[in-house]
Amino acid sequence: MKLYNSLTRRRDDFVTHTPGICNMYTCGPTVYHFAHIGNLRSYIMEDVLEKYLRYTGLKVNRVMNITDVGHLSSDADTGEDKMLKGAKREHKSVMEIAKFYTDAFFADCEKLNIRRPDTVRPATGCIDDFIAMVETLLDKGYAYISGGNVYFDTSKLEEYYVFNKHDAEDLEVGVREGVEEDCAKKNKSDFVLWFTKSKFDDQELKWDSPWGIGYPGWHIECSAISLKYNGEYLDLHCGGIDNAFPHHTNEIAQSEACIGHKWCPHWFHVLHLNTSGGKMSKSSGEFLTVSLLEEKGYDPIVYRFFCLLSHYRKSLVFSYDALDNAAAAYKKLIEKIAALRADGDVIPEDFDRLKKLFTDALDNDLNTSLAITALYDVIKADVNGATKLALIADFDGVLSLSLLESAERISADKNNSLSNSAADENLQNEIEALIAERSAAKKEKNFARADEIRDGLAARGIILKDTKEGTVYEIKS
Repeated sequence: MKLYNSLTRRRDDFVTHTPGICNMYTCGPTVYHFAHIGNLRSYIMEDVLEKYLRYTGLKVNRVMNITDVGHLSSDADTGEDKMLKGAKREHKSVMEIAKFYTDAFFADCEKLNIRRPDTVRPATGCIDDFIAMVETLLDKGYAYISGGNVYFDTSKLEEYYVFNKHDAEDLEVGVREGVEEDCAKKNKSDFVLWFTKSKFDDQELKWDSPWGIGYPGWHIECSAISLKYNGEYLDLHCGGIDNAFPHHTNEIAQSEACIGHKWCPHWFHVLHLNTSGGKMSKSSGEFLTVSLLEEKGYDPIVYRFFCLLSHYRKSLVFSYDALDNAAAAYKKLIEKIAALRADGDVIPEDFDRLKKLFTDALDNDLNTSLAITALYDVIKADVNGATKLALIADFDGVLSLSLLESAERISADKNNSLSNSAADENLQNEIEALIAERSAAKKEKNFARADEIRDGLAARGIILKDTKEGTVYEIKS
C-alpha cells in the first residue's frame, strides 16, 4: 500500500515497525460540544483506513484520546479553555459536559458505522502519565519552568517545523487571530507542558504536581497516551489537517525528546470539509451535526457515502444539493444490489479478478472514490449473482455503507407492499361480496341478515352507507 505521508510530503510504502502489527493513534475529540460533520469526515476516513489495514491482514492496535481538559483556544497556549467554555455555556460541571459530549460523539460514530478504537482514554484519567513525561523532559533539559508554568524548549531541537508548512513567523503576535504574546516563554515557538494555578485561576480541574497545583497542556496528552498504549514505536498517526501545526508538530518534538529516538514515521491528515462560506466550524453559520442531518431526513450513512466519493486529501465542499445527489446515488446503488439474486456458487477466479480492482484503488493512497467505482464494476460485471453478492459483502467490510442490510430492507419493504396490495384487494372483494349479500337479503325482506352483515362490518371498522347510487363503505382507521 502506498499512502501519502505528511511528514515526507510524498506517497510512501506503508510499512510497520513490527511486521504484521500496526500501532495506530488517532487524535480524539475535545468534548465541549457536539462534533460537527467536518470533524466527523476525518473519523470516517480514518475508519476506512483502519478497516483496510485489518482487511490486508495487519493486526491493528488503534488508540484514541478524549480531550476533557486543557484544550485552549489559541495556538500560543492562551485564551479560554474549551472545556471550561462548554461548562459555562450550559451551567454544568466540566465532567458533566465531558460525559455528555463523549457519549454524543460515540453515538454519532455508531450511526456512521465508525468502529470504536481498541483503546479510548480521557485525558483526565492519565494525569500521572503526563506528570511523569514532563519530569523526564525537564531532566533531559528539553523543558524549563517560567512564570509558574513548565514549557518545552524548542530551541533544543535541530528541527522543529517538521511538516515544512510553517516557520517561526507563524507564531508572531498578530499574525493569526487569537495569538497573544506569552512573556514567560524563552522562544515564541515554545509551548506549555503544564499550567499552574498562577495562570487560569478559574480552571475547574486541577491536580497536584511537582510544580504546583495545575493542569496539563493540550499537546502532552496525546504523546503520553500514545506512548503508554502504543509503545515507543508508533506506526501511523492520524488527524485533521488543522492539527498538523501546532499540535502534531509539538507531539513529535516532545515525544522524540522524551524517548530519544524517532517516534512515528507516517502521518495521515484529512483535509477540511468546507461550506460555501469557508471552513466548517462550531462558531459560524448553521451548526451541521449528524442529528441535524437526521432531522432534515438524511440517513447518516448517506453522509458517509458522500465523504467516500471524494479523496481524503482534497478539501470537500458541503451543500445540501451535493448531499441530495449522494442520497439519490446511494438509493440507486442499493436498488441495484437488492435486485441481485444469489444464483450459483461463488467463482474464485471472478471473485479475485474483481477484488483486485478494489484493493488496487485503496492501495493507491486510500482512493475511496475508485473503490466505489470498483463496487459499481462488480454490479455491472458478467458474473453470477452469488459472486457479486460475496464481493459486495467483502468490500463493505471496509466501506461500511450497510449495503446488504439496506438492500434487504428495500426487498422486505417491496414484499410487504405487494403483500399489502394483495390483502387490500382481497378485503375489497370480501366487502363487495357482503354488500351484495346484504342487498339481496333486504330484497327478500330478511332484515335480520342485512343488519347482521352491517353490524359485523361495523365491528371491523367498515361503515356502510346507503345512497341513491347504492351502498358505499368507509374504512375507519
